Amino acid sequence: MLTDSTGGVGSADRAARTPLSAAEFRAALYALEPSYWDNHPFHARLHEGRLGKEELRLWAANRWYYQRCLPQKDAAILANCPLPEVRRQWLPRIVYHDGADAGSGGAEKWLRLAEAVGLTREEVLSEQHVLRGVRFAVDAYVSFARQRPWLESIASGLTELFSPGLLRYRLGQMREHYPWIAEEGLTYFTARIDVVDAEGEATLDLVVRHAATRAQQDACVAALAFKCEVLRAVLDAVDYRAASL
Repeated sequence: MLTDSTGGVGSADRAARTPLSAAEFRAALYALEPSYWDNHPFHARLHEGRLGKEELRLWAANRWYYQRCLPQKDAAILANCPLPEVRRQWLPRIVYHDGADAGSGGAEKWLRLAEAVGLTREEVLSEQHVLRGVRFAVDAYVSFARQRPWLESIASGLTELFSPGLLRYRLGQMREHYPWIAEEGLTYFTARIDVVDAEGEATLDLVVRHAATRAQQDACVAALAFKCEVLRAVLDAVDYRAASL
């Protein structure tokens, strides 16, 4: 530890311990946007219309595993959080993905997309096409939410901040390049666009409000960086397998 001439903590160490301002903290989180998976080579081919039907099916089947694990991740956050006001804010996310009843929810909409690209519901639910690398990455994300403090786990979900523009762009590109996909199969994206902006801003406000110390802020930034790595690892595995199709 650095000390000044009086024997106290040095200025460099004090600066490292000083919490970032709200604006600085937000900027540190947004600085991770280049690590998001929107610029992954697989996504580039998807958006440019260069994927064949088998590659699209591989993507849909593997992304399903991520989608279906999101409610488990969110349930782990609830289990770890002692604050009722935060739990009340977070609970609707589970309902959004699982649906208020059978046949509704984000997971159901993803299954419809999988069917629209030529997969059967049964083969997607069986997870027979889920790659080891995808399973490993997604399971690591769920384990992170179970093991780390609730604030870090919530911060990891701030990838929502980077996705609204991507979702709108993807929807337009898929309609243009893959017109054989029925519009019903694209409802996951049309529905998600309507909520992701508000969710991302609400999550950011929550994280900024509760990350009171520099250590908490740094941990939240690291959590978001970890989530970006998880998402890119998912696409790395899919991209590698797609090369052999």
